[in-house]
Amino acid sequence: MKRVDVILSERELERLIGVINSSGAPGYSVARHITGQGAHGVVTSESLEVTGLGANVHVIVFCEEPITKNLCRELKPLLNYYGGVAFVSNCEPV
Repeated sequence: MKRVDVILSERELERLIGVINSSGAPGYSVARHITGQGAHGVVTSESLEVTGLGANVHVIVFCEEPITKNLCRELKPLLNYYGGVAFVSNCEPV
């Protein structure tokens, strides 16, 4: 089983969900208002609590290898155009 972690702007969440659904993934989890530091510097969302604009989301998908390949193929154009990062790791259910 694979775990796909995606972090991108909350404005692109609906597009990302469309990609996840079309890839055949069985589901996903979303954590909103992600803060941290990355290639573009420090990202804080506390000042954006009213509108949420500019905040990041962390989306986690668990799926089998063939679906992961579909998902990654469909994710690349989205990430290339809108920005964000995605990582794939191995995992096993408890």
